[in-house]
Formats: sequence, C-alpha cells, structure tokens
Amino acid sequence: MTALLVIAKQPLPGRVKTRLTPPFTPVQAAALAEAALADTLAVAARVPAARHVLVLDGEPGAWLPPCFEVVPQVAGGLDVRLAAAFAGCDGPALLIGMDTPQITPGSLTGALRWDAYDAWFGPAADGGFWALGLRSPEPSLLLGVPMSRADTGGVLFERLRAAGLRTGRLPVLRDVDTAEDARHVAAEATGTRFAALHAVLAPARAGAGT
Repeated sequence: MTALLVIAKQPLPGRVKTRLTPPFTPVQAAALAEAALADTLAVAARVPAARHVLVLDGEPGAWLPPCFEVVPQVAGGLDVRLAAAFAGCDGPALLIGMDTPQITPGSLTGALRWDAYDAWFGPAADGGFWALGLRSPEPSLLLGVPMSRADTGGVLFERLRAAGLRTGRLPVLRDVDTAEDARHVAAEATGTRFAALHAVLAPARAGAGT
C-alpha cells in the first residue's frame, strides 16, 4: 500500500515561517504558509497513491482536502518526527514537506514507481531535502541526521548510499524559508494560491518600507 505523506505545521502566526518576519508580519507569514500548504495538499491529492496522509503538528483547517487522513507528529526533533512518519507505513512511502508549492503531480507520481529504485531523494537548494521516498520504510535511516543545516541533504543521501539503496534523484527545488525564497518560488509557481497571495503582500510590504 503506497503512501504519500505530507509533513506540516498548522499555519499559526508566530509558529510558522518565522524567517519571513521581517519583512512580512507574523500574520502575513502565516498566510503565506497556509497558501503553500494548501497548494501542496491540492497537488498531492491528485497523485494516485493508496493513502494520502498529513503528518500534522497542530489542528487541521479548511485547507485540508477530504482524501487525507491526519496523524499527529510525535514529540522530538525533526529527524525523530520524520522517522516516526515512515514507521507508520506498512509499504512504500514518499514524504514531502509543505514548503514547495511549485511541485506538480507529475514530479510526485514518478517518485511512486519502484521498479528501478529503492529510494527517491529530492534535494533542496539550501542543502536540505524536500522529498524522501523509501520502498521499504526504515526509520533508522533518518534518526540522527542533522536537520536544518547546509549538509542535511548530503548526510541523508550518503546514508541511502551506504545502505545500498538504488536512489533516484528528483529535481532540486527551493524551499520557502526567507523572503528571497518566497519571491523566487512565487515566480516559479504561477497559478498557485501562494503566488497570488505573494503578489498581493509583496507590493504592500514594499510600500510600507518607503
């Protein structure tokens, strides 16, 4: 039973996208986070997986599509929470975050094919990763990986290689962490909620600084 997992945090002001503040306000940063999450879930819902799972820190909102089941994140560091998400799967699983609203159904559908690969790795431009797929979920691959560092993706990829896993690489994507990231992603993710909201908030932010 193939699972598509989205790990996310409830988009509340002051709790999400704090690196967008400043220049955005906490309320604006949370709104951008909610738009990115809604875009990500909408794309994921169109991918033909047997299970669609939101691994959530917080409470679900109106942005949650009906096809998703919700499981709470466990306590602990991000490596522990990611490992627990995979531990809850009884078959192949692909996990993505909420910070790449530029993803497409095609980019995810390909990463749910396991005929040639044992794992899928989606590197992020900041040195992290935006996607990880495992044909046989093994939580220990994630435990102890240093998170939110420039070498996070490299450490994880080396673990996959050392485990002897045939690993397919997905395109490098940019996470939305900073205002500069948001600008680049909005330009790439045309037609999304995130891009539309950014177009409204960014001019207002620029005007406020003059």
